[in-house]
Amino acid sequence: MSESWDGSYDPGSQSDENYHFERLHIEPIYDAFACPLTKQVMRDPVTLENGQTFEREAIEKWFKECKESGRKLVCPLTLRELRSTELNPSIALRNTIEEWIARNEAAQLDMARRSLNLGSQENEILQALMYVQYICQRSRSNRHIARNAGLIPMIIDMLKSSSRKVRCRALETLRIVVEEDADNKEILGEGDTVRTIVKFLSHELSKEREEAVSLLYELSKSEALCEKIGSINGAILILVGMTSSKSENILTVEKADKTLENLEKCENNVRQMAENGRLQPLLTQLLEGPPEIKLSMAGLLGELVLNNDVKVLVANTVGSALINIMTSGNMQSREAALKALNQISSCEPSAKVLIEAGILPPLVKDLFTVGTNQLPMRLKEVSATILANIVNSGYDFDSIPVGPDHQTLVSEDIVHNLLHLISNTGPAIECKLLQVLVGLTTSPTTVLSVVAAIKSSGATISLVQFIEAPQKDLRVASIKLLQNLSPHMGHELADALRGSVGQLGSLIKVISENIGITEEQAAAVGLLADLPERDLGLTRQMLDEGVFQLVNSRVISIRLGETRGSRFVTPFLEGLVKILAKVTFALADETDAVAFCREYNLTALFIEMLQANGLDNVQMVSAMALENLSQESKNLTKLPELPVPGFCASIFPCFSKQPVITGLCRLHRGTCSLRETFCLLEGQAVGKLVALLDHTNEKVVEAALAALSTLLDDGVDIEQGVNVLCDAEGIRPILDVLLEKRTDNLRRRAVWTVERLLRTEDIAVEVAGDQNVSTALVDAFQHGDYRTRQIAESALKHVDKIPNFSGIFPNMG
Repeated sequence: MSESWDGSYDPGSQSDENYHFERLHIEPIYDAFACPLTKQVMRDPVTLENGQTFEREAIEKWFKECKESGRKLVCPLTLRELRSTELNPSIALRNTIEEWIARNEAAQLDMARRSLNLGSQENEILQALMYVQYICQRSRSNRHIARNAGLIPMIIDMLKSSSRKVRCRALETLRIVVEEDADNKEILGEGDTVRTIVKFLSHELSKEREEAVSLLYELSKSEALCEKIGSINGAILILVGMTSSKSENILTVEKADKTLENLEKCENNVRQMAENGRLQPLLTQLLEGPPEIKLSMAGLLGELVLNNDVKVLVANTVGSALINIMTSGNMQSREAALKALNQISSCEPSAKVLIEAGILPPLVKDLFTVGTNQLPMRLKEVSATILANIVNSGYDFDSIPVGPDHQTLVSEDIVHNLLHLISNTGPAIECKLLQVLVGLTTSPTTVLSVVAAIKSSGATISLVQFIEAPQKDLRVASIKLLQNLSPHMGHELADALRGSVGQLGSLIKVISENIGITEEQAAAVGLLADLPERDLGLTRQMLDEGVFQLVNSRVISIRLGETRGSRFVTPFLEGLVKILAKVTFALADETDAVAFCREYNLTALFIEMLQANGLDNVQMVSAMALENLSQESKNLTKLPELPVPGFCASIFPCFSKQPVITGLCRLHRGTCSLRETFCLLEGQAVGKLVALLDHTNEKVVEAALAALSTLLDDGVDIEQGVNVLCDAEGIRPILDVLLEKRTDNLRRRAVWTVERLLRTEDIAVEVAGDQNVSTALVDAFQHGDYRTRQIAESALKHVDKIPNFSGIFPNMG
């Protein structure tokens, strides 16, 4: 033996290892076996004309170098010139060498077998593994040697070693053993070996992880093992994660990606990849696979939970293909396509992609078709869901033809058909079709067409009746639709709710549920809030049924912080305040309305609501309610009762002395209070309203100015009203509103208020010197409507910008 295998060898580079094993012999090496040029055992010995023997590759290289350098062709040993480059194979020597190599390899393999056990020294195991690699890499056909020698199970056992080096080398050796060898792959696939290899993938950023991926890649070339790899829990998830990792070795990422590509041969693996975010294989098979695979992939797509970005990708990639299947496939294919389209249509960008791909005409046709080719009701429900998703994308639906006569979704006959379906199908489809109408009535470009179609169909009563449906989703959809309709057909809805059927009571029941604030409650409050504010019949019924008491208690609950943590709290509060404000529009006609406002001190509540910063609608509606309450103050104030003058005083007035009465309201000249007469001079209301004149929302400014204008109205002491505004430093903010000229309504209101202020001489003198105010009044005089021009003219007369001819011609009519 020329060198012993004592385990002291420390493996280095691959070439060093090969050289080591080529020099490691059990039987002694004979000089005739070694090539004089390479000093290594010859594999293909050839003989020259002079009888010298060399390795074929080595002597051919020698001849080539001689030729290229222009030297004479000589024998490298004798250095004598050769007449010929003919090489004669030395068959006998080659056979002898091969027999010698086989005896040595058998002995070495036996040594390797003895070393491959967990009780051996680490270096012995590493050297044995390297020898197996050497044998397999020397010749592809040698891989059967490892199989026949029973080495594969022994190498697998090395994966249990406590040495990381041994585990890594074992993984590497297994990869080399199974390369391009189906039989070895089959052996490796037996038992739990593949599961063990997959476990190494969880070793974060380690050499074992890299070697495991490389081995799995080699195994994945076998279609039989693809299914086994995919069946191991977490294998595909980890591989997908590795392909998207930015901290992974780039070669490892590439191997993981190629492994997944191989695993795509198995349909179940494609399913798992899709579930774990790798959708492209599924989409490719949906586009290019045979019909049965397309059906399976479409079915899977309908089951997946996708984020919005992925839905857009899917819609762009296979949206048209799914629509084609929906229109031309058999019923099973149509069902799969519909469910997939339902999944990807549920976000706005992907819904728009599907619209542009032409989904609307076949979708509407499926919904309305009756007869032999109609969809079963469960699939019509899916179609209705898709249509609801599509409609809520905010697209311009009045320009997309959906019918044979170029009808659109908002054409009268299409809306009539939708209403007919709503009245003649089950709750699930009814809910989705109501959601379609909700979407169409949300857009200002289509709502009027839908309103006209509903009115012409006489469907108002039937739509209102859905408020009483036992299914919550159906009620919510119905209430949201009615809320969208109320600005355009409020009186019809109010008449329907006032009926004896009890829908108003159903709405109140929804609002009264003390379970937080739900979408249904917010919608119910919004519907009631948007009904006509001056419908006295509705207000009367709401008073009788205790609606305002309930609403008041919910507002106070929210203000006290007893109801919180809901995304619907803002629209809910806005609706409640708007409902509560309705009672203030009935003060002049309903004594019960006055009594309610007094009992619950609504004036104080609305004054408090003026400071609901960030809730513009609440501030605006509160200011409007205070305007109504303040308007009624002059009718509610208690004027003092003066004593009847005596006999002498009636004959001789000089003997009469009027009593002095204190504590009277300087504005209304009577006894006032915040609770009883709703007087704005109490509760710091004026200062809070003045503060709102600087609001960025012109509607809030307009409502605040309207409430302040009641201090200058006919029936009150206007001079005292001006003094109140002066005390609250409100004159300048009112003039600023006039100067800003934000909207026509605001300018109209500001001109009226300023004219009242200018009736006070001191203010008129001061304003006369303000050129900006004069210019604003002139502009209103020139460009306002008829009434505004009249008022602006009066204001300009107060500041002497227009001559007052009434003083010159007092008798002219």
